[in-house]
Amino acid sequence: MKIAVVLLITLHGLIHLMGPAQAFGLAELPQLSEPISRGMGVVWLVAAIALLTTAVLVALSVRSWWMVGLLAVVLSQAALVTAWGDAKFGTLANLLLLGVVAHGFMSEGPFSFTAEYGREVERRLAEAPSPVAMLTEVDLAHLPPPVQRYLRLTGAVDRPRAHHIRATWRGRIRAGPEEPWMAFTAEQHNFVHEPARFFRMDARRAGLPVDVLHAFRDGEASMRVRLLSMIPVADARGPRMTQAETVTLLNDMALLVPSALADPDLRDDLRWEAVDPRTARVSYTVGPNEVSALLTFNEAGELVDFVSDDRFAIPPDGGEFVQWRWSTPVGDYRRFGALRLMSRGEGLWHAPGGTYAYIELELLELEVNGGR
Repeated sequence: MKIAVVLLITLHGLIHLMGPAQAFGLAELPQLSEPISRGMGVVWLVAAIALLTTAVLVALSVRSWWMVGLLAVVLSQAALVTAWGDAKFGTLANLLLLGVVAHGFMSEGPFSFTAEYGREVERRLAEAPSPVAMLTEVDLAHLPPPVQRYLRLTGAVDRPRAHHIRATWRGRIRAGPEEPWMAFTAEQHNFVHEPARFFRMDARRAGLPVDVLHAFRDGEASMRVRLLSMIPVADARGPRMTQAETVTLLNDMALLVPSALADPDLRDDLRWEAVDPRTARVSYTVGPNEVSALLTFNEAGELVDFVSDDRFAIPPDGGEFVQWRWSTPVGDYRRFGALRLMSRGEGLWHAPGGTYAYIELELLELEVNGGR
């Protein structure tokens, strides 16, 4: 889709170069039977430059491309009017481009999920403390042995505690076991002590863009989905959504923010129970919600599974939230800066009709405290 848009805008811009060529006598163009003044030839040239610039900005994924694109549409149509008999069909290209610009505005403009995500993150980053306290061996003393071993293995000990993290992902997701997979890329920010979590996903369904924004802030969670960045598809919120996202917060701590598991500032919120040499149970409280999970570790000390019965799902046929067992088996540990963490995982729903994976992810980047 992106390539097609870039090619359309580029071709439209190149065609506009016929205007200055005709106006300044640079070429004989039988396609243009109507005369074009030199002044309007300049308008044609500026429109061409604006269109070609728009094509470059779209190709480079510059978020503000739609501003230049809107200017290009206006200039292009102004030029076409001056040679209407020859160039009126160019209006069809401008209408297509105007639709693309409208989508760009809704996906990247001030009312987009992208802009909301950016505002929420920037506000909290401005409040980040510096310096951040260290996590030490003393902080691990109350943890079950497999959790202590895991924190040492990840490299979280004798490192600054995480105040916030940024992660980027790619993968695929589906609404149910019979639904088609949708490829996606995603970025998230978590803030450990507030707590807050913002997860922005760009997916594709049947070639059409789908925007998703998960937000946990001020003790409440929501998940919103828009088709073409404009058409609301889902808006999930309320107590069950908040409880479900509280489980996700705990999962993120276990997989991405290991220092949070032993953070002294969270000691009252996290309660641990030793189960056996490779298993531990943890309970986590945020506001009125208390959720728990069973953490399983392999012989090497790596966390390989996280299982909770406290998460809610939207069933494949739609309808109200249902409480199903949820697990996230993970593996392929590798380095992300100073930390050694999982790089691949999946989310499983253990539904009454059988277990199925609804999401598969690969962790691409992880920054802790802005990379410090």
